Amino acid sequence: MSKTLIILKPDCMEKRLAGSVLDRFDRAGFDVIGCKMIRLSPELLRAHYAHVASKPFYPEIEEFMHSRPVIVLALSGDNAVARVRDLLGPTDSRKAAKGTIRGDFGTDMMKNVVHASDSDENAQLELARFFQPNELFG
Repeated sequence: MSKTLIILKPDCMEKRLAGSVLDRFDRAGFDVIGCKMIRLSPELLRAHYAHVASKPFYPEIEEFMHSRPVIVLALSGDNAVARVRDLLGPTDSRKAAKGTIRGDFGTDMMKNVVHASDSDENAQLELARFFQPNELFG
């Protein structure tokens, strides 16, 4: 079993899609081992997006991700990172096939409904960034 981090992004929350997205993960056989609603602070966002924090488009990402509370999830399942990314489709929702979460609900590169860890290594780092050990149940 492996674990991955999911963030139900502000557009997901605004469109009231959290239940639909969570249902897709549930139907795919993932276990929710952590879940909470938070508002992402500028400091947390800078740490999470450190790989692009120096780019000219970063302020737009920070403004969007801080615009409303989000739900962060920890999911567990066989080959969780790769399987979740398959369920989501490509980061750019305009290129995502219908039937994927981003293809069905997203609108573009940033408003793509869900953030998901892109590797097992990043999943471990991201889970530790968003959850205390006593907040994970599996």
